[in-house]
Amino acid sequence: MTDTPIISLRGVTKVYGTGATAFNALKGVDLDIRAGDFVAVMGPSGSGKSTTMNILGCLDVPSEGTFLFRNHPVQTLDRDQRALLRRKYLGFVFQGFNLLARTSALENVELPLLYRGDPKPERRAAAMAALDKVGLKEWWDHTPAELSGGQQQRVAIARAIVTSPDVLLADEPTGNLDSERSVEIMQLLTNLNQESGITVIMVTHEPDMAAFAHTIVHFKDGLVDSIEASHVAGTPTARGN
Repeated sequence: MTDTPIISLRGVTKVYGTGATAFNALKGVDLDIRAGDFVAVMGPSGSGKSTTMNILGCLDVPSEGTFLFRNHPVQTLDRDQRALLRRKYLGFVFQGFNLLARTSALENVELPLLYRGDPKPERRAAAMAALDKVGLKEWWDHTPAELSGGQQQRVAIARAIVTSPDVLLADEPTGNLDSERSVEIMQLLTNLNQESGITVIMVTHEPDMAAFAHTIVHFKDGLVDSIEASHVAGTPTARGN
């Protein structure tokens, strides 16, 4: 982990609608996330955590404020440039897995590389390596229907890391899993963070899952309410200002 923030938010606001119907989802968020950190984002519904994650994932843009990714002002990028940043630097994991039902695990993992235009031999090799990282190399030819929920989420994580992203954004990655499978997925994310150096930012409602992170960021009423170190030894590695 480095002291240099990979992500910095300063005074970030997000307003939906106009006039009397306007809703201030974010009211001036300040947050630094350091490269190599594992951050859990928590808060009640409507607290702003999902809006913040959408902005961090370049799926939405701030109404006001500054969003720096590796010191580059993301809010100045156009839609195509944000899409390029997503493809090159970000990986996404969702609660619902979002796998294609009639394709194999290998083909699902290949998809980001297919969209990127990588040659088939390179795609296959990278996808097999990603499946190996999540412990599913032997299941490469199985469809989602032939996999357990935990295995499907592992395939989804392999798909997210096949492009070697700098940041992995995980939205309730254990929300559809039982407690045993949830712990397996959290251990996998921890290993990817520690061994591959991927910065992990995870939204969760579950304190037990958040405890796997280095740092827990609590949102409330559109602002960062508090930041605390988790059970991992050391100083907090994300901070609000």
